[in-house]
Amino acid sequence: MKTLKKTNLHLGLLLIFFFCKIAFSQEYTVSSPDKKIDFKISVKDKITYSVIIDEEHILEKSSLSLTLSDKKVLGNIPKVIKEKRNAIDQLLYPQLRVKSKEVRDYFNELTLVFKENYKIHFRAYNNGVAYRFETNFKEDLIIRSEEANFNFEKETKVYFSREKEFFSHNERLYELSDLDTLSLDDLASLPVLVKPSNKIKVLITETGLLDYPGMWLTGGEKSNLQATFPVYALEVKKDSSRWKDDRSIRVSKAADYIAKVKGDRTYPWRIICVSRKDEDLLTNQLTYQLAEPSKIENASWIKPGKVAWDWWNFNNIYGVDFKAGVNTDTYKYYIDFASKYGIEYILLDEGWYKLGDVLDIMPDIDVKELIKYGESKNVGVILWVTWSSLDQKLQEALDEFKNWGAKGVKVDFMQRDDQWMVEYYERVAKECARRELLVNFHGSYKPSGLRRTYPNVLTREGVKGAENNKWADYITPTHNVTLPFIRMVAGPMDYTPGAMVNAQKENFAISWNRPMSMGTRCHQIAMYIVYESPLQMLCDSPSNYLKEDETTKFISKIPTVWEETKVLNASIGEYLTIARKSNEKWFIGAMANEKQRSLNIDLSFLEEGKYTIEIFQDGVNAERYASDYKRVIKEVSGKDVITAELVSGGGWAAIISKSND
Repeated sequence: MKTLKKTNLHLGLLLIFFFCKIAFSQEYTVSSPDKKIDFKISVKDKITYSVIIDEEHILEKSSLSLTLSDKKVLGNIPKVIKEKRNAIDQLLYPQLRVKSKEVRDYFNELTLVFKENYKIHFRAYNNGVAYRFETNFKEDLIIRSEEANFNFEKETKVYFSREKEFFSHNERLYELSDLDTLSLDDLASLPVLVKPSNKIKVLITETGLLDYPGMWLTGGEKSNLQATFPVYALEVKKDSSRWKDDRSIRVSKAADYIAKVKGDRTYPWRIICVSRKDEDLLTNQLTYQLAEPSKIENASWIKPGKVAWDWWNFNNIYGVDFKAGVNTDTYKYYIDFASKYGIEYILLDEGWYKLGDVLDIMPDIDVKELIKYGESKNVGVILWVTWSSLDQKLQEALDEFKNWGAKGVKVDFMQRDDQWMVEYYERVAKECARRELLVNFHGSYKPSGLRRTYPNVLTREGVKGAENNKWADYITPTHNVTLPFIRMVAGPMDYTPGAMVNAQKENFAISWNRPMSMGTRCHQIAMYIVYESPLQMLCDSPSNYLKEDETTKFISKIPTVWEETKVLNASIGEYLTIARKSNEKWFIGAMANEKQRSLNIDLSFLEEGKYTIEIFQDGVNAERYASDYKRVIKEVSGKDVITAELVSGGGWAAIISKSND
């Protein structure tokens, strides 16, 4: 009898514990407007979330928290004191039209307010979910760490942008790996694309990144990705093993925390973009929608455009009566070329100033004279600088650049995204905006929303682009048709297209001084339509462009910002076709990997009427001589379906205009 009573007592205690646990467990769901994505949040002893897409469980019990300096964890034993819900359907009008002139911002939001002076905002869109923390403390905070886990329900494939360390240009190839083979030692920069099922892909990235370190990912247990962050920099020093100058400055002493912040602030959004078809990735604009709004009230002075660029082609100009190099005559030649084809800018890359002092100009070049000459030809001048040299004289240098009449700066070699460096990006953007100067960040981390907050930041690198052709053979057509589905989802990318010397894989050669591209001429031309960059480079020599006049005239007609974007064909790593509209004209670009293929291009998006189409397509001999192309002009209508024939590494580009009947 005593044993029975004791057993019943234990059973009763277990039941009490179980029901108490249920009582203290709070479950919340915010669904996408179309009800196809459920963002489920569970508040128990920790805060976790799950994501269900089209009734398929994709992410399960993924935890999130912030750890403060006193080891207090915002997310442990949480107590919800209030929930707020909101439904928003509005149009946003980008000052910088990267994809379109308007963006529908349509989402449901759940905000959980916690007793411990913080909130978490959860949003569900039809094409993704996102969350971010908000703290409400009077005193400043030290953030020791942030927990952001992504626990996938099943065995999963991941396009892993593998990194060796946080000190990085974030220029990586994408390794298709089994997620469960990755460990905490495997580091990746964002964005990261995950394939959790045959029907769904999700892309993980962030936006609204201001005064906080950038997020990276590592492997974890089973099918898990975990966030990690560069720690707060206390001291830095030059890394003389790589460069003798200020192009390689590393963190030499670091704190045991990731950020020092104001107590009353919001934090970056953690984004999970959802793709049911590969084409969905190409139209996703969540990194723009969730970014902080513009701080530039009047952006009319911000002029996107194309740039004649010197560094890639090693200033290899010919047929002239002067020595080519970093000198006044060479850049007047660039200006004359740009003026002839309506190219808006030229770029003075490395060599115009003595490294270490951005105001100590080399004797062979007269920068003020060049800017004045450019003004007479309606061509602006952009100046390259290393970030450290610029930072040493930031106010003085930017004032001088503005006084000279320069149109912007290309800031290079940051290679970090710890909190101090992220704040530096914002500081440069802000100071340049005050002086109406454009910004292009190189040696940079991925776009994380700054382009909306400061739309004078037209583009940035953080992409394994054409410059790599000078020293490697891995910028393949497959790589080129992978980038738009991963890196470009985060924002504009300065890939620097436009090579006029083109080769198939078997006859591609690495050359620092005389570089070429892998893939066909039309593969390069199509990049001007497919790749998004409001400041788009022409990487090759003006002499080569003058020699290839027909190609150059076609490229010069292609805008760098767009009113509308439509995806006509898309398969990651294989092919894509994109149509974009600008000023009543449509521009179509198609690119493919190493497999020869036919792509059907349906023109039903055209309004009623007759149109003239100008096509650049792979030539009959492009399979063996990649620079071969054919130009075709004919009449079309919205009833037509054109078949584009692409050779290995091929491309296809077209401009459609209303006929003058």
